[in-house]
Amino acid sequence: MRIEDVAGNRVMFVEDDGAPLSTPEAVSDLIGNAWFDHIDVVALPVARIDPRFFDLSSTFAGQFAQKAVNFQVRVAVIGDVSEQHSDAFRDFVRESNRGRHIWFVADEAALAARLA
Repeated sequence: MRIEDVAGNRVMFVEDDGAPLSTPEAVSDLIGNAWFDHIDVVALPVARIDPRFFDLSSTFAGQFAQKAVNFQVRVAVIGDVSEQHSDAFRDFVRESNRGRHIWFVADEAALAARLA
C-alpha cells in the first residue's frame, strides 16, 4: 500500500495484486486500519474485491458500505465496473457516486479530479 496526499486528502492506494477482500473481517481490518492511520480515502482496485460485492443480493456491498460509513472513511473503487450488468448494481453505482462514502471511478486520475 502507498499513501499519498491528493488534493489535501490522505489517500491509501491498495495494490492491484493480492487476495480479494472476501470476508466482513477483511473489510473491517482494511477500513479500521485506514481510520487508525487517519486516512481519508481508501483507493481499492476492482480486482481486489470479491465478486459477491457485485451481486447486491449477497449483502456484501451493503456491509462494505456500512463499514465505510461507521468509520467515516471514504472508499473509491478504481477500475471498470461496466461488466456488472444488473440494473440494481448500476443503480447502486449511480447512487454511491452521488454520496460521500463509496465512489466508483475509472482510474487514479478520475479520483484526483473528484477530490479536487
